[in-house]
Amino acid sequence: MALFGLTRTVNPEPLLRGDGLYLRPATPADYPSWSQLRTASRAFLEPWEPTWPDDDLTQAAFRRRLRRQEEDIARDEAYPFLIFDQTSEQLLGGVTLGGLRRGVSQTGTLGYWMGAAHAGKGRMTRAVAATVEFAFVRLRLHRVEAACIPDNAPSIALLRRNGFEREGYARGYLRIDGAWRDHVLFGLLDGDARTLTTAP
Repeated sequence: MALFGLTRTVNPEPLLRGDGLYLRPATPADYPSWSQLRTASRAFLEPWEPTWPDDDLTQAAFRRRLRRQEEDIARDEAYPFLIFDQTSEQLLGGVTLGGLRRGVSQTGTLGYWMGAAHAGKGRMTRAVAATVEFAFVRLRLHRVEAACIPDNAPSIALLRRNGFEREGYARGYLRIDGAWRDHVLFGLLDGDARTLTTAP
C-alpha cells in the first residue's frame, strides 16, 4: 500500500499535521539537518536506542535509510516520519509506525526520538497523537503498541497522555545501547478514548 499514492518519489509536502507541527517521510534534502540534530543529541539518545553503527550519521547510511523507507511504505510494513516545527520548519525528531501486521491482527508498533534541544516541550506528545490518528483513520489499524525501558519516565508519561495503557512487562525484550533490556509494554485500541493532554 503506497502512502497517499507515494511511489518512487517522496512527496515533500506535509502528510500529517499536529498542533504546531507537521510530519512527513524523509527526503535527500533532509540529510544535513538530520545528521546535525542526531550528532548534537547523541549522548541524549544513545541510552534509549540500539547501538549506532559506526557509519550511522554518514550520507551513505542516510541514503540506505531512504531506500528502506521507500520499500517499507510501498509494502505497507512501516511508515517513518520526520517531525518539523510548523512555523520555523526546524527538524525536531522522528516517529515511526512500524512492524505492521495485517490479517487478524491489524497492529503496528510505535517508535520515536526527539532532539535533545526539543525534548520536554510537549512536541512529541502531539506528534504521537498525529501518528496514532493516522494509524487508526488512514491505515485502519485496530491496535498500536509501544514499549519503554522501565526507567524512561518521560516516555511512559508521553504514552499515557496519549491514552496508552500498560499491558505487561517483557524481560530482555530489546537490545538497547549494547545490552538486552526489559521493557514495559503499552497498547492503544482504535476504540479507546483518547483525551490528549499537552503537558510536557
